[in-house]
Amino acid sequence: MRFRMSLGGTLLAVLVLAAGCGSGSKTVGLLKNVGTGEGHLNLIGWGGYVEDGSNDKTVDWVHPFERETGCAVKSTIANSSDEMVTLMRQGGGKVYDGVSASGDASNRLIAHGDVAPVNISLMPDYKDVVAPLQAPAHNTVNGVHYGVPYMYGVNFLMYNPQVVTGTVDSWDITFDPNSPYKGKITAYDVPIFIADAAMYLKSHQPELGITDPYELTSKQLDAATALLKGQNPLVSNYWSNYLDEITGFENGSMVAGTAWPINLSTIEADIAASKANIQIAFAVPKEGVTGWADTWMMSSHAQHPNCMYKWMAYTLRPDVQAQVASWYGAAGSNPKSCDVLKQSLQSAGSDPSVADSVRYGECGNVDFLKSIYLWKTPQVNCGNGKSDCMDYSVWQSKWDEIKGG
Repeated sequence: MRFRMSLGGTLLAVLVLAAGCGSGSKTVGLLKNVGTGEGHLNLIGWGGYVEDGSNDKTVDWVHPFERETGCAVKSTIANSSDEMVTLMRQGGGKVYDGVSASGDASNRLIAHGDVAPVNISLMPDYKDVVAPLQAPAHNTVNGVHYGVPYMYGVNFLMYNPQVVTGTVDSWDITFDPNSPYKGKITAYDVPIFIADAAMYLKSHQPELGITDPYELTSKQLDAATALLKGQNPLVSNYWSNYLDEITGFENGSMVAGTAWPINLSTIEADIAASKANIQIAFAVPKEGVTGWADTWMMSSHAQHPNCMYKWMAYTLRPDVQAQVASWYGAAGSNPKSCDVLKQSLQSAGSDPSVADSVRYGECGNVDFLKSIYLWKTPQVNCGNGKSDCMDYSVWQSKWDEIKGG
């Protein structure tokens, strides 16, 4: 599930080379202390990660941060990891101070020298981070940390039970060419979605020998590509902006497909407000689920490094992560946020045990976290010690083939 530590030396060497071959502008070094904030902070984040009350006046963890620190936050939503990588490299990396990178972007940002090492000793709550995320290979190279963990969660199967009937316990309904829901299936519109197909094949075609859906040989990648080409006629629309999937389910053009928890929560809220006349449900299929563990990373050319450090420390706090979890549907990297989330749910008249459900990443459940096939950047180095896996550039080419029909 994680980027192999055997690649650490290679990544570090590439990082040094990239830093030395950049635009010539000064890079941000490892801070020894956090100074006075610069007054501004420019962030790239997933939708729902940097809420300031604009979407819901009761959901706001940005303005309290601004009052505490004097750092005015400006955020840009990115709909995919590829978009995040592109944005982080704009203007020689000096446009944005930080990004909430998932594992399929973080390694690329480290290797290219786009992000700076982070001094975790300046983060009071880092000691409380759940063990698997203390120094994961998707943000830590040779013991050097390149960010702080934020939220994690799953890509589950969402469906409309008014249309999708019977037991829903497999991804079959989204991949079977004879699916009764042909023309109303949806899928995530990014190359990393190939891993979902590989995960399915791992279970249904064990003879392929897939052990890790992100470490695929040419033969294994071809098999996943073929499966997704076969899925293409089933798909009404692919989505990258999560609002597009919400719209698709609510207007009936989509009835089943991979989804994020925030998609589910938003539809549920629309149903409760009589804005949508459908039913919605979700499942964790028997083949498993992919997912994400996101990291706040600082640009190596950040113009407001002190404000970025203050933001990273702030987002590790259990009260902040509990707010994000409640709004987004995710688990905080700081498990102390789980108790805060439960208290919040109880205060709102909801069942606090919901925090232990899949929609909240089974908050604090380390075994469940370890079971998720977390996004990571495909590399040539396979987990078996060989170097015959296909890297992300090949995955991108394959995704173009899939989308091209």
